[in-house]
Amino acid sequence: MEIGLVGLGKMGGNMRERIRRAGHTVVGYDRDPKLADVGSLKELVEALPAPRAVWIMVPAGGPTDATVTELADLLSPGDLVVDGGNSRWTEDVKHGELLKGKGIAFVDAGVSGGVWGLENGYALMVGGDEADIARLMPVFDALKPEGDSGFVHAGAIGAGHFSKMVHNGIEYGMMQSFAEGWELLEAAPQVTNVREVFRSWTEGTVIRSWLLDLLVRALDEDEHLSGIRGYADDSGEGRWTVEAGIDMAVPTPAITASLYARFTSRQEDSPQMKAVAALRNQFGGHAVHKD
Repeated sequence: MEIGLVGLGKMGGNMRERIRRAGHTVVGYDRDPKLADVGSLKELVEALPAPRAVWIMVPAGGPTDATVTELADLLSPGDLVVDGGNSRWTEDVKHGELLKGKGIAFVDAGVSGGVWGLENGYALMVGGDEADIARLMPVFDALKPEGDSGFVHAGAIGAGHFSKMVHNGIEYGMMQSFAEGWELLEAAPQVTNVREVFRSWTEGTVIRSWLLDLLVRALDEDEHLSGIRGYADDSGEGRWTVEAGIDMAVPTPAITASLYARFTSRQEDSPQMKAVAALRNQFGGHAVHKD
């Protein structure tokens, strides 16, 4: 199969390599000419035989919207666009309608695997029409891990990114639980080998997971994480998961709490905790810490 790939960063570049290793042809475009195979989206489209398939791996929001809009003018009826970035599922519906008006098919693909995907494969959650999914299966098979798992046709347009959004929301909650457990163990004077406690959990326990393995890896690199500042960004999916829960009246307390914990991490001196400390002092006479 021949496919165009737009966006050759950490994920896109490795995906290009994995697809090529499977024997397919990839024409890649990136704003960085050192990474690109062609100099523009127009050249990418011209280099592909019709009917074309173009996979987008650029940041969600404005960059994805601009890329879809430009491709809508460059591609022809019968061509197909895949958005494999972290777009919000509501954007998929808008992009699908835009392309449908020009006779161009659209598939949304939630992609999980990070920097490990090149060797281990990528978990794929896709949304779109059955015929469009079938057309892309050679590339999906090239990207997914070996075995029966790692790929799902989740439903209609938007279902792929909605599924990936929920996946990332769950990821937030799991990481927060590991982080809270790590801090508690570090604070306990009787526990003197926290790193090895976590390592012992990687076999035979109900919480063993790839995230646990990665935390042990991080502790091997910096046993007490002393070189890391306690600040964590959020890339959007956690917020969208919480908002979807509100919209659909589905309670998501663990995911919501983990998202708020990231907000707290960005405050050098939490204004909320100032108020809590002042109240504890007022009603209980508890001491306050002053600058």
